[in-house]
Amino acid sequence: MEEFDVVVVGGGIAGLSMAAALGGSSLRVCVLEAGPGSAAESPLGGDVTDFDPRVSALTPRSIAFLQRLGAWPLISARRHSPYSHMTVWDAEGTGRIEFDAAEVAASSLGSIVENREIIAALAQCVRQAPNVELRCETQLAELTQGEEHNVLTLSCGATLRSALLVAADGAQSATRELLGLRTREWAYGHRAIVTTAAFEQGHQATAWQRFLPTGPLALLPLSASGERLCSIVWSIDESQADAVLDLDDAAFAQALGEASEYALGAVERCAPRRAFPLRQRHAVDYVVPGAALVADAAHTIHPLAGQGINLGLADVDVLAEEVLQAASRGLSPGRLDVLRRYQRRRKADNLTMMAAMDGFKRLFEQDALPLRWLRNTGMRLVGRAPAVKRRIIREAMGVA
Repeated sequence: MEEFDVVVVGGGIAGLSMAAALGGSSLRVCVLEAGPGSAAESPLGGDVTDFDPRVSALTPRSIAFLQRLGAWPLISARRHSPYSHMTVWDAEGTGRIEFDAAEVAASSLGSIVENREIIAALAQCVRQAPNVELRCETQLAELTQGEEHNVLTLSCGATLRSALLVAADGAQSATRELLGLRTREWAYGHRAIVTTAAFEQGHQATAWQRFLPTGPLALLPLSASGERLCSIVWSIDESQADAVLDLDDAAFAQALGEASEYALGAVERCAPRRAFPLRQRHAVDYVVPGAALVADAAHTIHPLAGQGINLGLADVDVLAEEVLQAASRGLSPGRLDVLRRYQRRRKADNLTMMAAMDGFKRLFEQDALPLRWLRNTGMRLVGRAPAVKRRIIREAMGVA
């Protein structure tokens, strides 16, 4: 039986960042990844097909965390797309609001980064850590929890023992199920269509978001091809999703142009589309003795503000801090009091953001005239209140 202090299940962004955060410490860490390993870096071409359709809108707080891990220099040396402005408008009215980094004396509001670029950078950091072992194509098959240790049986037949088990294996976390941790969840009735599109006009380092009755549409700027490429996240009602996905490239480009009100002109070409169902999910408890959930294994929210990955990285940052502090005092990283401090520090923030995103989603899908008037008037009033706008910007950047 192999001994580890911490075993992390999941080799995606959350799992690898957890391992990287513990890299170089006295703790012996193992990462279990069911797939073949870290994603390859994206081709550095400028065509729509050269970009990963799954991107993350990283806040300055998340970027600072990746910087501490040593991953951000690797990402920035490759490709990322900082944006300094955001334009949000209501399709059912005249409401419109503009946010600019200059309003809070910042150089950018955040940066759009392809998920596979983040994973590739984090994997490089993990492989350089002498105390971390990354095992790919390996799954957790059975779990036995004891008073002081977890005993893990792997799909290959090997057995591991660890003081702490971290579940970072995504929204459909099998580890969460093995731990018996319940969730509260419901379907949004939306699917998110993701792709990359080239527009007639440049995006001006601006993130564009239009709230339609069928769901929000985001055009996220990508730094390539004269700044005319955008990553598309189009949340659309389930009843219409199949019809949109079945469109050929020309018809989809036309539908996307109409949905975006041609804010960046005509859509010239699109990459193949992917779609995934949207569901809100929150674990009743994040921790039990010897185990903790992070990121999507603990909570998922609507992507309308791109906060999911940032909440997940904040989870990892806090859990790693608590684990390292415990280790410095000679305490087991799986102690319940250690893990409860992590839960207390993260649960309220996550629930607050989840409630806010759910409220926005429900407000903007209402077609009743009084609610349409209310939200459009509200957007105009917020746009004229600099102090309120600055507060919203700082909250969204994770630096409030």
